[in-house]
Amino acid sequence: MNDQPYTPPQGPPQISAPHLYDKIGQERLHRFSRRHYQNLSESVISDLFPAEPEELDAAAEHQADFLTGVMGGPPVYREKHGPPRMRARHFPFAIDEAARQEWLRCFREAFVVEEGMGLGPLEQKQLLDWIELFSGWMVNRK
Repeated sequence: MNDQPYTPPQGPPQISAPHLYDKIGQERLHRFSRRHYQNLSESVISDLFPAEPEELDAAAEHQADFLTGVMGGPPVYREKHGPPRMRARHFPFAIDEAARQEWLRCFREAFVVEEGMGLGPLEQKQLLDWIELFSGWMVNRK
């Protein structure tokens, strides 16, 4: 992997369905995030994630807090941690296309297990399309 920083040509994508939080709910979103991070901890990119269960749970909570705000829920991430600045927060981790694809695989697997987080087909597509774009924006190494 090239260690030179990479910046995508576009800014962060905006979700086209910011009302999803009301349909998913906090409990399901947190359960999904814990499942996603459990998948990540057992994946080929597990070295990018905390090994200790408490730290992994905290990382999953950060994700749930971020997704809450993105999907139209309360701004809990901003209240707890400040501005998201996700790309800057993840810059210490070398994220290339292969890592992105593995992260997406783990996300999709958790999404299926959580039955699409209770969303209808169109809303599932909207969320997965946004995740696809957002994860591309997080790539920081070629």
